[in-house]
Amino acid sequence: MRLNRFREKAMQGVFFLTAVTSIAAVVIICIFLFCNGVPAMAEIGFFDFVGGQKWAPTNVPASYGIFDMIIASIYVTAGAIIIGVPIGILTAVFLARFCPAPLYKVLKPATELLAGIPSIVYGFFGLMVVVPFIRDNFGGNGSSWLAASIVLGVMILPTIIGVSESAIKAVPESYYEGALALGATKERSVFKTILPASKSGVLAGVVLGIGRALGETMAVVLIAGNQVQIPHSVTDGLRTLTANIVLEMGYSTGLHRQALIATGVVLFVFVLLITLSMQAIKSRSEKRG
Repeated sequence: MRLNRFREKAMQGVFFLTAVTSIAAVVIICIFLFCNGVPAMAEIGFFDFVGGQKWAPTNVPASYGIFDMIIASIYVTAGAIIIGVPIGILTAVFLARFCPAPLYKVLKPATELLAGIPSIVYGFFGLMVVVPFIRDNFGGNGSSWLAASIVLGVMILPTIIGVSESAIKAVPESYYEGALALGATKERSVFKTILPASKSGVLAGVVLGIGRALGETMAVVLIAGNQVQIPHSVTDGLRTLTANIVLEMGYSTGLHRQALIATGVVLFVFVLLITLSMQAIKSRSEKRG
């Protein structure tokens, strides 16, 4: 008995230590970002930094406006959501409720394999396949908002599919059987009963996918064009916040480097706001339910 209690206490300590380590990592990252980024915002001017439309750190005097890149990040993420979220959710529904067992053994590993492909490989695929296709069929040089949205839409699929499928499968089978007993078709039972019941998990998958799209760097650097501007067409090039950081961090110094870290702070706040908004929507829907 004493040995069992000792083991239980030891495992509780291990679990507690791992939880504290995870929280500590997040806290340390936040401290680093805000301690290095907020002073830069104060020196540049918050509204000049967030609302400025000129990014010229090598000019005299230098300009550090990231508004165009904020809009570009929102555009690319929105495009990825439009492409990836419907495909991901419908694929998850198919895998969870409609897919034959032999086909499932092929499709499930294929969707999981998408998560293991490095982002640089996605970038090369976009550069060699998507960019020429857009250039030949839609005009422009191909490196564009549309190219980045397509590639990111594919990149977020495994996250949305995996989390959404698990959420759908977690719904009690009695929900489905009850809907069938009331006369609903199989498709109506799934989309009107099972899917709404799993909306919390599906929403979590969408949030994770949005975070992946908003934070992606290497693929976007290769195919987005890296032009600091607000795109007026899907074939226009753009530069996202993450791309700006990775392109210039290697040679930046002083206020320039601090401004790039401050860009990371803005990106962090965006992800936080998205997460909090999704949580608010989830809580409101649960109260109504």
